Amino acid sequence: MRRRCIIFAMSDEALRKQLDELRSALHEHNYRYHVLDQPVISDAEYDRMLAELRAIEEEHPEWVTPDSPTQRAGSQPSPRFVKVTHPAPILSLANAFDEAGLRAWFERITRLDERVSKASFVAEPKLDGLSVVLHYKDGLFAQGATRGNGDVGEDVTANLRTLRTLPLRIPAAAGGPQPPANLYVRGEVFFYKADFEALNKRQAEEGGQIYQTARNTAAGTLRQLDASITASRPLALYVYNVVSADGSLPATQWDTLDYLRQLGFPVAGESRLCNGLDDVLAAYGEWEQTREQLPYEVDGMVVKVNDLRLAEDLGVVGKDPRASIAYKFPAIEVTTQLHGIGVNVGRTGVLTPYAMLEPVEIGGVIVRQATLHNFDFIEEKDIRVGDRVMVKRAGDVIPYVIGPVLAARTRKEKKYVPPDKCPACQQPVEKIEGEVAWYCINSACPEQLVRNIEHFVSRSTLDIVGLGIKIVVQLIEAGLVKDVADLYSLTREDLLGIEGFADKKADNLITSIQASKERSLAQLFYALGIRGVGDVVAQMLARKYRDLDELATASMDDIDDIEGIGPSIAEAIVDWFSKPANQQVLAKLKAAGFWPQSEPPKAPSGPQPFAGKTFVITGTLPGMSRKEAQQFIEALGGKVSGSVSAKTSYVVVGEEAGSKLDKARELGITTLDEDALKALAQG
Repeated sequence: MRRRCIIFAMSDEALRKQLDELRSALHEHNYRYHVLDQPVISDAEYDRMLAELRAIEEEHPEWVTPDSPTQRAGSQPSPRFVKVTHPAPILSLANAFDEAGLRAWFERITRLDERVSKASFVAEPKLDGLSVVLHYKDGLFAQGATRGNGDVGEDVTANLRTLRTLPLRIPAAAGGPQPPANLYVRGEVFFYKADFEALNKRQAEEGGQIYQTARNTAAGTLRQLDASITASRPLALYVYNVVSADGSLPATQWDTLDYLRQLGFPVAGESRLCNGLDDVLAAYGEWEQTREQLPYEVDGMVVKVNDLRLAEDLGVVGKDPRASIAYKFPAIEVTTQLHGIGVNVGRTGVLTPYAMLEPVEIGGVIVRQATLHNFDFIEEKDIRVGDRVMVKRAGDVIPYVIGPVLAARTRKEKKYVPPDKCPACQQPVEKIEGEVAWYCINSACPEQLVRNIEHFVSRSTLDIVGLGIKIVVQLIEAGLVKDVADLYSLTREDLLGIEGFADKKADNLITSIQASKERSLAQLFYALGIRGVGDVVAQMLARKYRDLDELATASMDDIDDIEGIGPSIAEAIVDWFSKPANQQVLAKLKAAGFWPQSEPPKAPSGPQPFAGKTFVITGTLPGMSRKEAQQFIEALGGKVSGSVSAKTSYVVVGEEAGSKLDKARELGITTLDEDALKALAQG
C-alpha cells in the first residue's frame, strides 16, 4: 500500500522516467546474471527493483512493452553456444515475500477457478542454481540446454554429461517404469554447500580464484566451453518437472515427482504434499527455521497447485504460470558499499576487524556493521575500502562479509593495511606464529580492561549481579579499577561518588562482589580470561591443581599432559602466569581473601561403566544441560574434554552440533545422542 501511495503521488512524467530507469537497470542486471554470471547486486535487491517495475506497470498497463523485464524469463542465450529451442516455454515464477502476498495469490487464482479452494499443493525447495532442460530419446540422454530466454536456450550437453547425478540412461534402476520415446524434463544444477566449500579450499591451496556465491559459480561452471573444467567441479542436479513427453503422464505434481524418482532422476527429498494453504504456511515456517541445516542453498519454497489439469486451466500471465509461485525467505544476503574498516580489541587482546557499511536491510534488520573475521581473511578475499561487498546474516548469527563484488570495481577502491599499533592504547601489536590473530600485548590496554572485567563478572563466570558494562566503564574512568582484583577493594564511599549510585545500590553491589568470593576454583580459572581456558578446560585444571599457587608453578609439559589440553593452551597458561601485571592481580586477590581451593576428588561410589573413557559434548541435548551431562558422565567414572582428538572415546551430539561433530567423523570416533549415552551407562 505504501508503495502504491508513492506511485500515485508522482507525476506521470516522473513515473515514466522511473520506469525507464528501472527497465534499463534490470536489463543490465539480467545480462550480468544470466550471461556473464557476474551479478553486482543480490537476488533480494533484484526482486525489489522488479517489484517496483511491476507496480508501475500494474497502474499503467498501457506502458507495458514486449521487451519489459516483467514479460520475459531469463536472458538471451550467449552467442558462444549453439541455440536450442525448447519444446514448450520454460517459464519463470512470480514471487511472494510474506504471508499476505501468498494469500493474495491464492485468492486471485481462487477467483479464476473455484476448484482452487479445495486444492492440494506441493511445496518444493527453491534451489539457488541454474535451470536446465534435459531431453531423453528412447531412454538415452540426448541433449541438455540452459533456460535462456524461456524459449531458446544454450546447448550444454557435453558439460551436463560430466554430472554424476545425471542419469545417462533411464530407467537408471532395475524395475523402474519404461520412459516414453521422447521425454523432456526440467531441473536445477547447483553445488552442495560442502562441495562448494571444498572447491574453494582447493582453489585457495592452488592459488586460484576464490568464488563468492554457489549459484553464480554453478552457472559459470556449467557454461564453460571446455567440458573438462565442468568435470573438475562437483556439480549436482535435482529434477522437478516434466516439460513434454510422448504418451500419458501422472495427473498430479506429487505423482510426477515420484514418477521422476522411479525413472532414476535425483529429486529433492524435502518436497512436501500440503492439504491446503495452512499446510503450506506451516511447511514454510519449518523450512525457514531449518534452511541453514539443508545441504544446499535455498532462497524460498516453490508452491504449486498439485492438480496438473487445474494448473493448466489456470494458464499463464506474462511469463509466470498462475498455478505456481515462489514464496521467498527473508533475504540473508545483500550487497552494499564498504565505507571503511574498523578494529575491535577483545578481552584477550585479539584485534578483530569489522566492516563499516552503507546501511542495508537484511531479513528485516538494518545492518551497519559486519564482521570481517580476521586480517588474513581481508587479504585472501582482496577486500578493499570502497568495494561493493556481499553481506550475509542468518538467524541470530552476527552479519559477516562474504567477499567483494569484483565486477562492480571502479579502480578507486583502496587496499587495506592492518594496524601496527593497537587502536585503543597505541602500543605495538604482535602476531603469534601459527595463529591468524594479531594481539595487543599491553595488559593495561583500556579496551582490554573493560572486556576483561565484563567477562570476569559475567553470569557464566563469577556472576556478580548488578555490575554491568556501563558501571564497569564508570569505575575505570573514575580511576577506581585498574584490574579485576581492584573490584574487591571498592568501598561504599567509592561507589557513592559514581553517578547513578545511592546507598542501597552501592550496598547491594558491594554485597554481590563479596559474595563472589564463594565461587569455585574452576569458576575463578575461567573468569581470569586466560586465552583458550573456557569452562571445560577450567574444570580440568581445577581437578589437577589445588589452587592458583599450584597452577602458577606448573610447567608447560605438566599442563599439556592433561587429556583435552593441547600445547597451545598450555603455552598460553604458562605465559599468562609469567607476566608481572598478572602476578600483581593474583597477589591482590589473595590479599582480598579470594583464593578458592579445589576439593580432593571423591572416591568413586557405585558402578563406573565410563571409567577410562573420554567424552566430548557438542550441541544442545534435549533432556539435560551441558553441565548436567558432564556431571552424569563424571559420576560414572568418565572424563569430559573440551576438544576432539584421537584419544576421545565418544562424542555426545545434540542439536546444532558444530565443528566437533565434523572432527569426530573425520577421526572415525563413535557419536552418541542423549538416549544412546544413557543406554551406554546401563551397559
